[in-house]
Amino acid sequence: MRIIYIHQYFRTPAEGGAVRSYHLAKGLVDAGYEVELITGGAQAGYDQRWIDGIKVHYLPVDYDQKFGFFKRVLSFLAYVRQAKRLIGKLPRPDLLYVTSTPLTTGLLGLWAKKNLAIPYVFEVRDLWPQAPIEVGAIRNSLLKRSLISLEKKIYQQALSLVALSPGIADHLRKVVPQQQIHLIPNFSDLDRFFPMEKTGNLLLKYGLKDRVTIAYTGALGQVNAVDELLDLAEIARNKGKDWQFLIMGNGSSKEQLRKMAKEKSLSQVYFIPFGSKEKVNEVLSLADFAWISFAHLPVLKANSPNKFFDALAAGKAILINHKGWVYDLVKTHQLGVCCLPGKIESAFLQLEKLEGDPSELIKMGHNSRKLAAQYFTKEQAVFHLIRTLDPTYNPPGSSDEKFYLMA
Repeated sequence: MRIIYIHQYFRTPAEGGAVRSYHLAKGLVDAGYEVELITGGAQAGYDQRWIDGIKVHYLPVDYDQKFGFFKRVLSFLAYVRQAKRLIGKLPRPDLLYVTSTPLTTGLLGLWAKKNLAIPYVFEVRDLWPQAPIEVGAIRNSLLKRSLISLEKKIYQQALSLVALSPGIADHLRKVVPQQQIHLIPNFSDLDRFFPMEKTGNLLLKYGLKDRVTIAYTGALGQVNAVDELLDLAEIARNKGKDWQFLIMGNGSSKEQLRKMAKEKSLSQVYFIPFGSKEKVNEVLSLADFAWISFAHLPVLKANSPNKFFDALAAGKAILINHKGWVYDLVKTHQLGVCCLPGKIESAFLQLEKLEGDPSELIKMGHNSRKLAAQYFTKEQAVFHLIRTLDPTYNPPGSSDEKFYLMA
């Protein structure tokens, strides 16, 4: 089977960031499927590279989280336009595997189905256009209706849909109740992320002490609510705690967060440069808790954040600021502490109690790693994706094991 994988923001583990598509595409290649992936990049012209058996086409379409709304739209449309031309030149695939965001990648699926009679499977990473509507980036009522109509059309015309969380799957069932929907959440890379000892040399490397440490490793955008981590840092400082707070990532809010930390004199907050997945695991090894946060919008409760699954694999206790399916996992499996709006003082007291009971903190970390190994491995994700694209796939020793909450 030949598959063209559509992902505008493809990244490798060496580059860092969201690497779901890398692992899924590599898993397909390892299983004997031919995969060509079309993405965008900041280079001056077209480029093509072989990456672990994946033929990756880089279109000269720059994108950055710091872009404003209209500059982002121009990037989305430029990617669609150039990808159409490239698909027309490539050997005909059996299907397209199209992943959002942005929703505009679905235009390629619609175009390929109508003009080339190529079916497509559409993967829904985030609820778009619901997210930018709730954030306030899209206010025009006509534009809202047009995008909601486009969303439904993309879902209807797909061969099937892949949802990254139960909440996303529920939304899809409401929009297209007759469509076939598969739940393949984000996953943990148990080889690249693993529990590491907080050694003296590593602490010295980052200029840290052996104190309670909370780390955030992810995007620093408007919807990530990392400012609430600074609120917790301020409370800890005011109560005489010498806890440390690590922030590793890039995004439109990074400089604002730096400014906020400086204005509040939060000297125990450290900003660490964005890096590879190996670098993320190293930073997590310095932490007792991984901070998982989103702005308090209903649409964001359905998110399936990579940073959460990385933290599970690294054996970290979780500190979460929002409700949703990840919150439910934290509560059900005793993974950590909830730091919800209006309850930050209560969360501080729980953290203070855990500071004096390291055995309970260690137990939470063990629970995280156990959950990742049981239900959220990259091997499980690849298996379910292949079964989604090719129902006849049944290699020796395979089973119909399901992801957590998949049934």
